[in-house]
Amino acid sequence: MNTPKVIVTIAPTGGMASKRQSPHLPTQPREIADDVLRCYEAGASVAALHARRASDDEATCDPALYGEMNRLIRERCDIVLNNSTGGGINGDMVHQLNNGMWEIDFEQRLKGMEAPGAEMCTLDAQTICASFGSREILVPTSPSRIRILAERMRERGIKPEWEVFSLEDIVQDVARSIAEGLDEPPYFINIVLGVNAFQGALPYTPRILQTMVDHLPRDAIFNVSAIGQAQLPATTQGVLMGGHVRVGLEDNLYYAHGELATNVQLVERMVRIIRELGAEPATPAEAREMMGLRPLAA
Repeated sequence: MNTPKVIVTIAPTGGMASKRQSPHLPTQPREIADDVLRCYEAGASVAALHARRASDDEATCDPALYGEMNRLIRERCDIVLNNSTGGGINGDMVHQLNNGMWEIDFEQRLKGMEAPGAEMCTLDAQTICASFGSREILVPTSPSRIRILAERMRERGIKPEWEVFSLEDIVQDVARSIAEGLDEPPYFINIVLGVNAFQGALPYTPRILQTMVDHLPRDAIFNVSAIGQAQLPATTQGVLMGGHVRVGLEDNLYYAHGELATNVQLVERMVRIIRELGAEPATPAEAREMMGLRPLAA
Protein backbone atom coordinates (compact mmCIF):
# COMPACT_ATOMS: atom_id res chain seq x y z
CA MET A 1 0.00 0.00 0.00
CA ASN A 2 1.39 3.40 -1.01
CA THR A 3 1.96 5.95 1.73
CA PRO A 4 -0.24 9.05 1.20
CA LYS A 5 1.69 12.20 0.34
CA VAL A 6 0.73 15.61 1.73
CA ILE A 7 1.81 18.89 0.16
CA VAL A 8 3.04 21.27 2.87
CA THR A 9 2.99 24.93 1.89
CA ILE A 10 4.95 27.48 3.88
CA ALA A 11 3.54 31.02 3.85
CA PRO A 12 6.40 32.87 5.52
CA THR A 13 5.36 36.53 5.31
CA GLY A 14 1.90 37.48 4.07
CA GLY A 15 0.72 40.99 3.41
CA MET A 16 -0.54 42.04 6.84
CA ALA A 17 1.69 41.15 9.80
CA SER A 18 4.72 43.25 10.72
CA LYS A 19 7.99 42.82 12.56
CA ARG A 20 6.44 44.85 15.37
CA GLN A 21 4.17 41.88 15.94
CA SER A 22 6.92 39.29 15.56
CA PRO A 23 10.66 39.73 15.05
CA HIS A 24 10.68 36.29 13.38
CA LEU A 25 8.69 37.55 10.37
CA PRO A 26 10.92 37.64 7.25
CA THR A 27 10.11 40.57 4.98
CA GLN A 28 13.01 41.17 2.57
CA PRO A 29 14.04 38.85 -0.28
CA ARG A 30 17.22 37.44 1.23
CA GLU A 31 15.76 36.76 4.67
CA ILE A 32 12.64 35.24 3.07
CA ALA A 33 14.84 33.03 0.89
CA ASP A 34 16.90 31.92 3.90
CA ASP A 35 13.73 31.12 5.86
CA VAL A 36 12.16 29.24 2.94
CA LEU A 37 15.29 27.10 2.63
CA ARG A 38 15.02 26.10 6.29
CA CYS A 39 11.35 25.25 5.79
CA TYR A 40 12.14 23.23 2.67
CA GLU A 41 14.71 21.26 4.63
CA ALA A 42 12.03 20.63 7.28
CA GLY A 43 9.57 19.23 4.71
CA ALA A 44 7.79 22.08 2.91
CA SER A 45 7.30 21.64 -0.84
CA VAL A 46 5.55 24.92 -1.80
CA ALA A 47 6.39 28.52 -0.82
CA ALA A 48 3.47 31.00 -0.88
CA LEU A 49 5.28 34.30 -1.21
CA HIS A 50 4.47 37.95 -0.53
CA ALA A 51 6.83 40.85 -1.25
CA ARG A 52 7.47 43.85 1.00
CA ARG A 53 8.97 47.25 0.18
CA ALA A 54 12.54 47.79 1.33
CA SER A 55 11.76 51.28 2.62
CA ASP A 56 9.11 50.42 5.21
CA ASP A 57 8.27 46.68 4.99
CA GLU A 58 4.80 47.45 3.67
CA ALA A 59 3.10 45.37 0.99
CA THR A 60 3.89 45.42 -2.72
CA CYS A 61 3.57 43.24 -5.81
CA ASP A 62 6.66 44.79 -7.39
CA PRO A 63 7.83 42.18 -9.94
CA ALA A 64 11.45 43.16 -9.40
CA LEU A 65 11.22 42.20 -5.73
CA TYR A 66 9.38 38.98 -6.56
CA GLY A 67 11.99 38.23 -9.21
CA GLU A 68 14.83 38.68 -6.75
CA MET A 69 13.07 36.57 -4.15
CA ASN A 70 12.32 33.81 -6.66
CA ARG A 71 15.92 33.79 -7.88
CA LEU A 72 17.39 33.62 -4.38
CA ILE A 73 15.10 30.75 -3.42
CA ARG A 74 15.70 28.82 -6.64
CA GLU A 75 19.45 29.09 -6.16
CA ARG A 76 19.00 27.26 -2.86
CA CYS A 77 16.33 24.62 -3.51
CA ASP A 78 13.63 23.27 -5.86
CA ILE A 79 10.58 24.25 -3.76
CA VAL A 80 7.50 25.26 -5.81
CA LEU A 81 7.26 29.06 -6.13
CA ASN A 82 3.80 30.57 -5.62
CA ASN A 83 3.64 34.39 -5.86
CA SER A 84 0.71 36.36 -4.45
CA THR A 85 -1.66 38.45 -6.54
CA GLY A 86 -3.41 39.61 -3.38
CA GLY A 87 -0.51 41.69 -2.12
CA GLY A 88 -1.63 43.09 1.21
CA ILE A 89 -3.53 45.81 3.02
CA ASN A 90 -1.04 48.68 2.94
CA GLY A 91 1.90 50.04 0.94
CA ASP A 92 1.56 49.93 -2.84
CA MET A 93 -1.54 47.78 -2.65
CA VAL A 94 -4.16 50.26 -1.48
CA HIS A 95 -5.59 53.49 -2.81
CA GLN A 96 -8.43 55.74 -1.67
CA LEU A 97 -11.50 56.19 -3.84
CA ASN A 98 -13.33 59.46 -4.49
CA ASN A 99 -16.02 58.43 -2.01
CA GLY A 100 -13.46 58.11 0.78
CA MET A 101 -13.37 54.31 0.88
CA TRP A 102 -10.19 52.33 0.39
CA GLU A 103 -9.62 49.65 -2.22
CA ILE A 104 -6.98 47.09 -3.11
CA ASP A 105 -5.48 48.31 -6.40
CA PHE A 106 -6.25 45.71 -9.07
CA GLU A 107 -3.49 46.95 -11.38
CA GLN A 108 -0.96 46.36 -8.60
CA ARG A 109 -2.31 42.85 -8.06
CA LEU A 110 -1.63 41.98 -11.69
CA LYS A 111 2.07 42.67 -11.17
CA GLY A 112 2.38 39.68 -8.85
CA MET A 113 2.49 37.27 -11.78
CA GLU A 114 5.00 39.22 -13.89
CA ALA A 115 8.18 38.11 -12.12
CA PRO A 116 10.27 35.33 -13.65
CA GLY A 117 10.25 32.04 -11.80
CA ALA A 118 6.63 31.93 -10.60
CA GLU A 119 5.07 28.48 -11.12
CA MET A 120 1.81 29.27 -9.34
CA CYS A 121 0.00 32.43 -8.28
CA THR A 122 -2.81 32.93 -5.83
CA LEU A 123 -6.15 33.80 -7.39
CA ASP A 124 -8.55 35.15 -4.76
CA ALA A 125 -11.88 34.42 -6.40
CA GLN A 126 -14.12 36.63 -4.31
CA THR A 127 -15.22 40.16 -3.56
CA ILE A 128 -14.91 41.09 0.10
CA CYS A 129 -14.49 44.00 2.47
CA ALA A 130 -11.48 43.66 4.76
CA SER A 131 -11.74 45.58 8.03
CA PHE A 132 -8.52 46.72 9.71
CA GLY A 133 -8.84 49.15 12.59
CA SER A 134 -10.89 52.09 11.40
CA ARG A 135 -10.22 51.36 7.71
CA GLU A 136 -12.52 49.27 5.54
CA ILE A 137 -10.77 48.05 2.39
CA LEU A 138 -12.72 46.79 -0.59
CA VAL A 139 -11.26 43.81 -2.44
CA PRO A 140 -13.40 43.67 -5.57
CA THR A 141 -12.63 40.62 -7.72
CA SER A 142 -15.56 40.55 -10.09
CA PRO A 143 -16.07 37.76 -12.65
CA SER A 144 -14.34 39.84 -15.32
CA ARG A 145 -11.36 40.46 -13.04
CA ILE A 146 -11.14 36.77 -12.18
CA ARG A 147 -11.08 36.11 -15.92
CA ILE A 148 -8.27 38.62 -16.44
CA LEU A 149 -6.17 37.08 -13.67
CA ALA A 150 -6.72 33.52 -14.90
CA GLU A 151 -6.07 34.34 -18.55
CA ARG A 152 -2.84 36.16 -17.79
CA MET A 153 -1.68 33.25 -15.65
CA ARG A 154 -2.43 30.85 -18.48
CA GLU A 155 -0.47 33.04 -20.93
CA ARG A 156 2.55 32.78 -18.62
CA GLY A 157 2.22 29.06 -17.91
CA ILE A 158 1.29 29.75 -14.27
CA LYS A 159 -1.07 27.48 -12.33
CA PRO A 160 -3.78 29.28 -10.31
CA GLU A 161 -4.11 28.55 -6.63
CA TRP A 162 -7.80 29.28 -6.10
CA GLU A 163 -8.19 30.87 -2.66
CA VAL A 164 -11.71 30.57 -1.26
CA PHE A 165 -13.06 32.09 1.95
CA SER A 166 -16.70 30.99 1.81
CA LEU A 167 -18.97 28.41 0.22
CA GLU A 168 -20.19 30.81 -2.46
CA ASP A 169 -16.60 31.32 -3.64
CA ILE A 170 -16.52 27.62 -4.53
CA VAL A 171 -19.98 27.11 -5.99
CA GLN A 172 -20.14 30.42 -7.87
CA ASP A 173 -16.77 32.00 -8.70
CA VAL A 174 -14.55 28.93 -8.97
CA ALA A 175 -17.25 26.76 -10.58
CA ARG A 176 -17.94 29.46 -13.19
CA SER A 177 -14.24 29.90 -13.94
CA ILE A 178 -13.75 26.17 -14.42
CA ALA A 179 -16.83 26.00 -16.67
CA GLU A 180 -15.30 28.80 -18.77
CA GLY A 181 -12.12 26.77 -19.22
CA LEU A 182 -9.91 29.15 -17.23
CA ASP A 183 -7.98 26.31 -15.57
CA GLU A 184 -7.16 22.70 -16.27
CA PRO A 185 -7.47 19.80 -13.82
CA PRO A 186 -6.34 19.11 -11.25
CA TYR A 187 -7.73 22.33 -9.75
CA PHE A 188 -5.78 23.38 -6.66
CA ILE A 189 -8.20 25.01 -4.23
CA ASN A 190 -7.00 26.56 -0.98
CA ILE A 191 -9.74 26.75 1.66
CA VAL A 192 -8.94 29.67 3.99
CA LEU A 193 -10.89 29.71 7.26
CA GLY A 194 -10.83 31.91 10.34
CA VAL A 195 -10.35 35.22 8.52
CA ASN A 196 -13.05 36.81 10.61
CA ALA A 197 -11.95 40.36 9.75
CA PHE A 198 -13.20 39.74 6.20
CA GLN A 199 -16.90 40.12 5.52
CA GLY A 200 -18.17 36.87 4.07
CA ALA A 201 -15.21 34.83 5.33
CA LEU A 202 -16.07 31.83 7.48
CA PRO A 203 -14.66 30.77 10.85
CA TYR A 204 -13.15 27.35 11.27
CA THR A 205 -15.27 24.55 12.65
CA PRO A 206 -14.98 20.88 11.66
CA ARG A 207 -18.45 20.99 10.12
CA ILE A 208 -17.73 24.12 8.06
CA LEU A 209 -14.54 22.61 6.65
CA GLN A 210 -16.39 19.39 5.81
CA THR A 211 -19.10 21.38 4.04
CA MET A 212 -16.52 23.29 1.99
CA VAL A 213 -14.83 20.05 0.93
CA ASP A 214 -18.19 18.45 0.11
CA HIS A 215 -18.85 21.20 -2.46
CA LEU A 216 -15.51 21.10 -4.27
CA PRO A 217 -15.67 20.58 -8.03
CA ARG A 218 -14.73 17.28 -9.57
CA ASP A 219 -10.99 16.87 -10.26
CA ALA A 220 -10.03 19.30 -7.47
CA ILE A 221 -7.42 18.74 -4.82
CA PHE A 222 -7.74 20.89 -1.74
CA ASN A 223 -5.47 22.66 0.67
CA VAL A 224 -6.44 23.92 4.13
CA SER A 225 -5.24 27.21 5.60
CA ALA A 226 -6.54 28.71 8.82
CA ILE A 227 -5.78 31.81 10.82
CA GLY A 228 -4.38 32.08 14.34
CA GLN A 229 -5.31 29.38 16.81
CA ALA A 230 -7.46 27.66 14.17
CA GLN A 231 -4.36 26.75 12.15
CA LEU A 232 -3.44 23.62 14.09
CA PRO A 233 -6.85 21.90 14.33
CA ALA A 234 -7.92 22.89 10.80
CA THR A 235 -4.76 21.63 9.12
CA THR A 236 -4.85 18.41 11.15
CA GLN A 237 -8.42 17.83 10.02
CA GLY A 238 -7.34 18.61 6.47
CA VAL A 239 -4.75 15.83 6.57
CA LEU A 240 -7.31 13.39 7.99
CA MET A 241 -9.65 14.28 5.11
CA GLY A 242 -7.01 13.57 2.48
CA GLY A 243 -6.11 17.19 1.78
CA HIS A 244 -2.99 19.30 1.83
CA VAL A 245 -1.97 22.03 4.27
CA ARG A 246 -0.48 25.50 4.63
CA VAL A 247 1.29 26.83 7.71
CA GLY A 248 3.43 29.88 8.39
CA LEU A 249 3.58 33.31 9.95
CA GLU A 250 1.31 34.76 7.26
CA ASP A 251 -1.54 32.95 8.98
CA ASN A 252 -0.41 32.43 12.57
CA LEU A 253 2.28 34.20 14.59
CA TYR A 254 2.13 31.88 17.60
CA TYR A 255 3.30 28.36 18.36
CA ALA A 256 1.31 28.22 21.59
CA HIS A 257 -0.51 30.72 23.77
CA GLY A 258 1.88 33.62 24.39
CA GLU A 259 4.77 31.93 22.53
CA LEU A 260 5.81 33.44 19.22
CA ALA A 261 6.52 30.91 16.48
CA THR A 262 9.07 30.69 13.71
CA ASN A 263 8.15 29.43 10.26
CA VAL A 264 10.42 26.42 10.71
CA GLN A 265 8.73 25.44 13.97
CA LEU A 266 5.32 25.50 12.30
CA VAL A 267 6.54 23.33 9.40
CA GLU A 268 8.30 20.89 11.72
CA ARG A 269 5.17 20.44 13.84
CA MET A 270 3.00 19.91 10.75
CA VAL A 271 5.41 17.31 9.39
CA ARG A 272 5.36 15.45 12.72
CA ILE A 273 1.56 15.39 12.64
CA ILE A 274 1.50 14.18 9.04
CA ARG A 275 3.82 11.31 9.91
CA GLU A 276 1.92 10.43 13.08
CA LEU A 277 -1.20 10.12 10.91
CA GLY A 278 0.53 7.64 8.58
CA ALA A 279 1.39 9.95 5.69
CA GLU A 280 4.55 11.64 4.42
CA PRO A 281 5.28 15.20 3.28
CA ALA A 282 5.50 15.40 -0.50
CA THR A 283 8.75 16.44 -2.12
CA PRO A 284 8.60 19.42 -4.50
CA ALA A 285 8.80 17.03 -7.46
CA GLU A 286 5.89 15.00 -6.08
CA ALA A 287 3.93 18.18 -5.39
CA ARG A 288 4.42 19.33 -8.99
CA GLU A 289 3.15 16.00 -10.31
CA MET A 290 0.11 16.07 -7.98
CA MET A 291 -0.81 19.63 -8.94
CA GLY A 292 -0.23 19.21 -12.67
CA LEU A 293 2.78 21.52 -12.86
CA ARG A 294 5.61 21.06 -15.31
CA PRO A 295 8.69 19.34 -13.89
CA LEU A 296 11.40 21.79 -12.93
CA ALA A 297 14.03 22.13 -15.65
CA ALA A 298 17.45 20.82 -14.71
